Amino acid sequence: MHGKAERPQFQQLQYAFTAHIRDPEANPRPADIEARRMKIYNELTYNNVEDFMASTYPVLREICGDEKWHRLMRDYFANHYAGTPFFHEMPREFLKYLEQEHDPAEDDFPFMLELAHYEWVELALSVSDQQTDHNAIDPDGDLLDGVPVLSPLAWPLNYQFPVHKLSSEYMPVTAPAQPTYLVVYRDVQDAVRFLEMNPVTAHLVQLIAEGAQRTGRELLTQIAEQLQHADPALVIQSGQQILHDLRERGILLGVIRA
Repeated sequence: MHGKAERPQFQQLQYAFTAHIRDPEANPRPADIEARRMKIYNELTYNNVEDFMASTYPVLREICGDEKWHRLMRDYFANHYAGTPFFHEMPREFLKYLEQEHDPAEDDFPFMLELAHYEWVELALSVSDQQTDHNAIDPDGDLLDGVPVLSPLAWPLNYQFPVHKLSSEYMPVTAPAQPTYLVVYRDVQDAVRFLEMNPVTAHLVQLIAEGAQRTGRELLTQIAEQLQHADPALVIQSGQQILHDLRERGILLGVIRA
């Protein structure tokens, strides 16, 4: 691979041009490009990226405020090298930056990464083209005696912080004692929604998501045993209602067709 000095002149200009756009304070403007024109390129490029990120991460943008948000965006813009050319995947690149490259600052929120992940999930589900073989599913099948099927557009998630409640008015500095269990899903109208779950329902959904290939009754019996519940039949009865509610919402698609 050629070093910088060995690159053709036009490539050297391209690298200098993009380096200045990424970080104009650290990289000088190419001498043969007018300052006024270069300023236009800088602003257009940064503003397009920043605007798209702000629309994907609206809560994070709100609670950061202008100074912190633009400091974060500038560091991402200057230092992260994206692994994809697709514009709609840029928010995932920002999430990778937060996960792997961002140097924690004193004023970082303890929930920043979790909030960013939650907001990214909303975008990822809204644009997902995941397909389902509906011929293999009985949408009206018995959820107790059949094997429940989780929609591929329903993602069970858990966070230390209640990410769905965070706002400029609610920014806890320590995580609650109990994690937050959510399933974020896209319904039949293609609207992205979320459902907050208690630990038992979250465990049930997770077992289904793992493809246990067990009937609803078997899964609920397992949960009753794990809880050492005095009345397993009551767990199964309550669980049946939960399964029906999940199907009504579109989180469950039905059962595997016999």
